[in-house]
Amino acid sequence: MGLAFRRFLLDREDALYRLPNTTFERMLQNPTGHAVPRFAGQRVRMAYVTVELTDRQPVRVVRTTFSILTFNSEGFLDPAAFEQHQRARAELALAPALGPPARLATIVAAAPRFVDQGGRWVPSTDVVNLLRRAAMEQMKCLRL
Repeated sequence: MGLAFRRFLLDREDALYRLPNTTFERMLQNPTGHAVPRFAGQRVRMAYVTVELTDRQPVRVVRTTFSILTFNSEGFLDPAAFEQHQRARAELALAPALGPPARLATIVAAAPRFVDQGGRWVPSTDVVNLLRRAAMEQMKCLRL
């Protein structure tokens, strides 16, 4: 058994694009070296899908997370916006385990919640099914 991690982008018409993880990492590290003109000036939905593999074949989707990527007018990814959303998501996930700082025990820190909400989306049932089929290699989609 193994795991595969697959990243997909959806345009405004729900067309699906496979974004290789190595390409995404390059976009984060060197955004001006990896333009995606198709998404210029847009906030684009991204799904990160974890797939269980047996003998290198997909057997089931284990987990899917949903984020938003921001592209500037030239089609370059805004890594700062993505990282801000990811930090807020991590802060919210860790908050229950860490508890509030003693000096802020009565203050609710809402900023991370708002930042996190701006960086995620909720898919329709049709989009979930589309993503599952693509992640399980039951359909082809364009690669970026």
